[in-house]
Amino acid sequence: MTDTRGKVLCIHPDDDMLVALVDLHPGDTVEWARQPLCIRTPVQRKHKVARRDCAPGDILRLYGTPVGKATKPIGAGCAVTIDNLEHYAPAPVLHAGTSAPIWNAPDVARWQQATFQGVVRADGRVGTANHWLIFPLVFCENRNVEQLRDALVRPLGYGQDDLADFTRSLLGGAASTTSTAARPFPNVDGVRIITHQGGCGGTPADARSLCRILAAYADHPNVAGVTVFSLGCQNAQVDMFKAALAEKNPKFDKPCLIYEQQKWAGGEAAMMKAVVQDTLKQLAVANEARRQPVPLSHLRIGVKCGGSDGFSGITANPVLGLVSDRLVALGGASILSEFPELCGVESSLMARCVHASDQQRFVDLMHDFETRAHAVGTRFADNPSPGNIRDGLITDAMKSAGAARKGGSSPIVAVLDYGEVASQPGLSLLCAPGNDVESVTALVAAGANVVLFTTGLGTPTGNPIAPVVKVSSNTDVATRLSELIDFDCGSILQGADPEGLADALLAQIVATASGHTQTQADRLGQHDFIFWRRDISL
Repeated sequence: MTDTRGKVLCIHPDDDMLVALVDLHPGDTVEWARQPLCIRTPVQRKHKVARRDCAPGDILRLYGTPVGKATKPIGAGCAVTIDNLEHYAPAPVLHAGTSAPIWNAPDVARWQQATFQGVVRADGRVGTANHWLIFPLVFCENRNVEQLRDALVRPLGYGQDDLADFTRSLLGGAASTTSTAARPFPNVDGVRIITHQGGCGGTPADARSLCRILAAYADHPNVAGVTVFSLGCQNAQVDMFKAALAEKNPKFDKPCLIYEQQKWAGGEAAMMKAVVQDTLKQLAVANEARRQPVPLSHLRIGVKCGGSDGFSGITANPVLGLVSDRLVALGGASILSEFPELCGVESSLMARCVHASDQQRFVDLMHDFETRAHAVGTRFADNPSPGNIRDGLITDAMKSAGAARKGGSSPIVAVLDYGEVASQPGLSLLCAPGNDVESVTALVAAGANVVLFTTGLGTPTGNPIAPVVKVSSNTDVATRLSELIDFDCGSILQGADPEGLADALLAQIVATASGHTQTQADRLGQHDFIFWRRDISL
């Protein structure tokens, strides 16, 4: 809770800093736990003010954990900034305990019998959507992917309102009517595409990794079937993709239409007409799917933050943590990614690992990730963006301490590398970068059928096959960028109950997973995909 004047917040009793909830000015007096503090320098809203005098070299805490080292004297009541604090993260320590971590699971009695309207696949896995997916194995085929999208999306009634109609109106023309066409396949939620810049010119390892990600998308329960384009000469060969698909699911039985342009007789126009005909036939098969009630244990959420601010770790991220814990208690799964934004909180996460081997794997993946960063002249400490810094997240450890709260408090059942699938209920950690789209891409490849994405500054990020629910950390951005935001947690700053917000957010997730509520990203047609290339171009 905030102080009685609503000006500052102390997150943890051991913290050396208070969070400014409003702009503070020299001469202002704030109070926490009946201890007054005179403000000596301007402190911007969302930024931090020192609770005590700090000398150079002192380690400062926030969220009860070390998040920075003083580089200059910082007086009590003075702003903590990039000019007097640098990134500091303690070395991770393996948890020596031999027993499973103790967890006080939340009371989920009210949700125990709840269901959502899911799409049940032949193997029993459940989707929150029923999409047809189109993608290339190599960037050379992006044009054909886009051409097929244009041939299908609007004529089949999936078109979005766009600026073309506005342009026609300015020129005195009539608006297009194709966007309101009746949908001949009403049980197919959408025809979605992926384009990318990979598949050739990089290393064989990157080609294999790309094929694994694309195979994961093809196998995802939100996908009814796929149309795949190949040029023929690229690194990401058709056989490589088929091998990745067999590895993901040896019993893969969805329609998978593959077209290799260099082998096609008759030219591109003839190939594209055949692609349209073949895809329409399979869409009729995909249309046979029907939603049906399924338990919430079939929800697989990915939790992510982007465009974070100084309130993200106080409002939106903890609410996601409460939702994550609820779903885990119900037998569902949650996936926490963004390894550069777990820097400094490794030890607390490792203590929650069910399997001792996952502690070491987490350390190894973090070390390998940062070693790769050092090889190109950067480090985890460089993660905060200019927007993060401007709005109060001035070190990576400070950002990480708030970001980790999205994972709640449940035990960690698995630590996954990029491209691996979360195959069991519970909370998993997934090695992926902080980049918004690269991380969401990885979460969906890992099996998330809904993504929860917190933001303090606003972002349009979406995904081709899984709904991305955008959760704001403050009401200002929820109001100003309402076309991007699905749920607002800013009321916590005015005293709203996080538990109540978690229940309301879970109810919205259920509506979204059932196809009753459309996310803002889907409404805007924001369907982003970026493959994480960990090697170099050759």
